[in-house]
Amino acid sequence: MILYEYPFNERIRTYLRLEYLLLRLQELLSRSDVTDHQYALQTIFEATEVASRTDLKTDMLKDLERQRAALQIYKDYPDIDHGVLDRIFTRIDYCAKNLNTMAGKPGQLISDNEWLNAVRSRMGIPGGTCNFDLPQFHHWKHRPSATRLRDLEFWANSLTPVADTVFLLLKLIRDTGTAHRVAVTRGQFQQNLPATRGFQLLRLWIDPRDDVTPEISANRLLISVRFMEPNLEGKPSQTQKDLSLEVAICGL
Repeated sequence: MILYEYPFNERIRTYLRLEYLLLRLQELLSRSDVTDHQYALQTIFEATEVASRTDLKTDMLKDLERQRAALQIYKDYPDIDHGVLDRIFTRIDYCAKNLNTMAGKPGQLISDNEWLNAVRSRMGIPGGTCNFDLPQFHHWKHRPSATRLRDLEFWANSLTPVADTVFLLLKLIRDTGTAHRVAVTRGQFQQNLPATRGFQLLRLWIDPRDDVTPEISANRLLISVRFMEPNLEGKPSQTQKDLSLEVAICGL
């Protein structure tokens, strides 16, 4: 199944972008090739840019507190696994503490490094990291793999408080949604949402054999999805097929 996710607000959109970049970084740091390490550095730059949004830290702290308040009511439920609940509270407190003690903006270490800023500015230019443009970067790429990896991990560690918090918040949000199967008629799906709940994330699981992609629009009251037949050479068109897929709507 192919999973598609759609954020209902800008805050969750930022979290998803960060998660995408941080997971890509983890994959690249598990490799030793110099090209993978160059793209790992580029990914660190991209994640730093997303994480440096001025209100991100405040948003994350508020979301951690919302999650704590939402979970607090389960402490009195006798059938709840209190060990699991306590571990979640511990993780929430750990993330909040690390965010609060973080010096400066996320990725401040990257922004303050002149060498990294020189590389970063050239990466935005097609072919800008060629050896005659950045001889010091060319030299760094010829260092031993273990040395490059040590440097990359040191730079990436400046994003650790943000990474831990994003992974935790998205897991808690996703855990609020229960997947259920729905029928789609002639490539169109709509669902009304109760105004009493603050939904934040839509998740769709689509069988790749159906060969369609979702075109999603959503607000706090309505979800609308059109399923399109991919066209790599022109404009996609809405399928007229009936489909069956799984849907989960997540939020407090």
